[in-house]
Amino acid sequence: MKKESEIRNRKLKIRGCKSNNVRQRLAFGTLLLTSAICLLSSGVLSAEMSTGDVDKISAPPTLEETRLTMDKWLETQQIISKERKDWQQGKEILICRLELVKKEIATLEEKTKQAESSVTEANKKRNELLAENDQLTAAGAQLTVAVAGMEGEIRQMFKQLPEPIQTKLQPLYQRMPEDPSKTRVAAAERFQNVLGILNELNKTNNEITVSYEVHNLADGRPSEVKAIYVGLAQAYYVSARGEAGIGRPTADGWKWEPSKAVARDVLMALEILEGKQSPAFVPLPVILK
Repeated sequence: MKKESEIRNRKLKIRGCKSNNVRQRLAFGTLLLTSAICLLSSGVLSAEMSTGDVDKISAPPTLEETRLTMDKWLETQQIISKERKDWQQGKEILICRLELVKKEIATLEEKTKQAESSVTEANKKRNELLAENDQLTAAGAQLTVAVAGMEGEIRQMFKQLPEPIQTKLQPLYQRMPEDPSKTRVAAAERFQNVLGILNELNKTNNEITVSYEVHNLADGRPSEVKAIYVGLAQAYYVSARGEAGIGRPTADGWKWEPSKAVARDVLMALEILEGKQSPAFVPLPVILK
């Protein structure tokens, strides 16, 4: 029994030692935590203290002060965490924007290259058009000189045309400018007018036409006659009384000469042209120049 009581006392002593060790460790941990809080609170409070408050530092912080200090420290950590998170998000946004800007810059550079290429092509086309325009201007000047020369020749020719042809061509002839150097009529329109006159002259020069005219006969009296024009180079006339004549173009107009010898042949030619006689060979004098 004595041994059992001794064993129990030893166990109680061991348990008491263990409890004392635990209490000492807890007390030491509490002391370290309190010391850390005091150091933190002293660092925070030191910036707000004046020189006269140095004596208060030696006083240990109360539980309320410790709690407030911890709250501030936690709040500070939360702010730091939030700022770090916001900074990370902002960094990602900036990176995305930077990539987008780089893509836009690349697109703009590509468009700039295309625009420069288009400008180069446009300048090349413009130079070609300017060169072509210069050629057309030179050609237009040559055509203007050419049509002016043709108009001058037509004026000289017009005096040598038979009166019926002059009357027929009068509308086209009046459209020719009197002074080619001051006219505003385009060269193309002037060419069209000249070609119209030349076409009519070419057509008439290949035909035999009959017209009623008034000529002075051998006695000097004017009389109505029938005139036969062989193209634009020869003509004959005969009156109702059988008086005949021959006409030829000159520089001052047509010149008519009476000729009794051709009266019968001219009358026969007129009857053939009018369908009153069968076609036959009719000898008429012709002078070729």
